[in-house]
Amino acid sequence: MRPRIVYVHGCGPKPRADLLRAEWDRALLGRDANGTSHLAYWAPLLHPEPLPDREPDPMEGRPGAAARAEAGAAGTRDAGAVGGENAGSFPPPLEDPARFVARVATEAAEAARGRAGRPDGTTPGGTTPDSAASGGPAPDRAASSGTAPDRAASGGTGGEAAGTAEGRAPGRAGGGALDGWLRDMAYLAEALALAEEPRPGPGAEPLPSAPSLARPGRTALFRNLVRRVYQDVHAYFLGGAGPAVRQAVADALDAAEAGRAADGGGPLVVVGHGPGSVAAYEVLAERGQPVDLFVTIGSPLGSAEVQGCLAAPPAVPSGTALWLNASDARDLVALDHTLRPDFAPPGRVTDVLVRNASAHHHGAADYLRDPLVRGPVHRVLGRIA
Repeated sequence: MRPRIVYVHGCGPKPRADLLRAEWDRALLGRDANGTSHLAYWAPLLHPEPLPDREPDPMEGRPGAAARAEAGAAGTRDAGAVGGENAGSFPPPLEDPARFVARVATEAAEAARGRAGRPDGTTPGGTTPDSAASGGPAPDRAASSGTAPDRAASGGTGGEAAGTAEGRAPGRAGGGALDGWLRDMAYLAEALALAEEPRPGPGAEPLPSAPSLARPGRTALFRNLVRRVYQDVHAYFLGGAGPAVRQAVADALDAAEAGRAADGGGPLVVVGHGPGSVAAYEVLAERGQPVDLFVTIGSPLGSAEVQGCLAAPPAVPSGTALWLNASDARDLVALDHTLRPDFAPPGRVTDVLVRNASAHHHGAADYLRDPLVRGPVHRVLGRIA
């Protein structure tokens, strides 16, 4: 008997599947899982081209991605400076958070309309919005509930229009079903950019050896995270991508089950990061598949707007024995850090706050390396019945 792990990655373009899986293995286990880990790789559905092998994933908040964000902010600053030897010394005018929110929501709406308007009806990954990746007809819940992607995306799902017969809660009046979540993420990003700006220490106290980015760079980094996450979650719930993403998760779970059967059984752990935790949760809730430990890291499942878009009211999946939810208090995506009060029975859910040292506090690898995440996973994987 050998244990199995299923990973479900988060938003944005990703490295090649085998590289990403190996990276998560090393972060969580300290080694390669020797063929016992599986990755639900859904990035190509929304981002057809993988990241170049040597390009760091911006969603991991690594130094390379942070440096690019800072360089982008500096470029804007230089372009707006008025010549002379001090050119480039002034920060760029920072976009008002309300304008940023409106722009991101509009971009997501336009992307949804673009997918719906393709001649072949496909998403960028080549899947039909109203059918699962397996080829069978499976209408996306946004469409089946009467919230067409272009209408829902553009903020037309306010009030009772956002409610569905499948148990969705109504969206906030005057905005789209996810608009409140977008607004809260954006304003937290603004607050963090201000709070984490490096400042000299008192007196002769030395500066930290690796100071955080100055405010323009931090703002760029945080807002890139907000934009990517919102657009992918919007595409999942309201843009027709949901069935294909869930099918990718189901395929990875099927592969893990086949491996377990061939090995004579063994524990199963499912790990979902960010928006990937939403897809993992929905598939587990629908299937009721036995899972020894479900781990969510940097998950938006605690947000009321995200819960309102789920197919059914929040509850621990029937087959899930234990659920560990880990987040950093500064993670923009995990605005509500406690799932236990909302997902019954609460006795099976444990919420932990950890320190995620990535530049935007959302990186998956930093979550997986934390002892409060690794410890429970190792204990479950070490159980051979």
